[in-house]
Amino acid sequence: MTSALALPQPAGPFTTFCREFLAFGLKEARACVFAGLFFVVLGLSTKLPLGSLPRYDFILLMALAIQAILISLRVETWDEVKTISLFHLLGFALEVFKTSPAIHSWAYPEFAYSKVFGVPFYSGFMYAAVASYLMQAWRLLDVRLTNYPSYNLSLPLCLGIYLNFFTHHFIIDLRWPLAAATVFIFRRTRVYFRPIGVARWMPLPLSFVLIGFFIWLAENIATFFHAWQYPHQKHGWAMVDWGKFSSWSLLVIISFIVIADLKHYKTHLQHKADRNDAAA
Repeated sequence: MTSALALPQPAGPFTTFCREFLAFGLKEARACVFAGLFFVVLGLSTKLPLGSLPRYDFILLMALAIQAILISLRVETWDEVKTISLFHLLGFALEVFKTSPAIHSWAYPEFAYSKVFGVPFYSGFMYAAVASYLMQAWRLLDVRLTNYPSYNLSLPLCLGIYLNFFTHHFIIDLRWPLAAATVFIFRRTRVYFRPIGVARWMPLPLSFVLIGFFIWLAENIATFFHAWQYPHQKHGWAMVDWGKFSSWSLLVIISFIVIADLKHYKTHLQHKADRNDAAA
């Protein structure tokens, strides 16, 4: 009887759910390490006495320091930094266009030495933070995809979404047709993730919406700390328009496709190299 009582009792459904939910939350928080620290910097930048150092320049220096620390601690690899840098450049190009006098979707009103075409260099890190989160979450949650579409579908969709951020100011906005195309192209794609032990899954389009929503919440926090300013926030902070939710979801789609396709291509090259080594 003693040995029978010593046997571990299987956890019930509720206990299992709580354990997995907690593990998922902790891994998600860990994946947001760069974004979280960046928001801390934004908050500090409005409170610390910076003297003659412009606030935007302080944010840039701190963002570079955070990136250096994450690399030195091996939280991020150099391969990941290369991908993050790509998103930094893509995001900065979009920022220059969106803040131009002809478009003026938002603005960076404060002075900084590190501004080019009216855009501070630190702005690219906000896009890089999205890529950093996705790559960290991919590794920590052991993400894998099933029924992922071919490059012939994913890459044109990615390019079309990115171009629409520019062209919708001059021609019809295609965000909703592009969103419909995303649902259709990825309708059979499942994203599997592993909080603890058992792998769970959800439809990939749903993950785009969920991540986009949380980034929209983060954008409200960022504008509260004056990271940038929309026209309707000129005379005081106000909630970011719900339309930006769809924009962030589309940005998540771009980021995910680029990262997924780069990972697939890297795996393909590794398999090719392994076959060549075996043949030799």
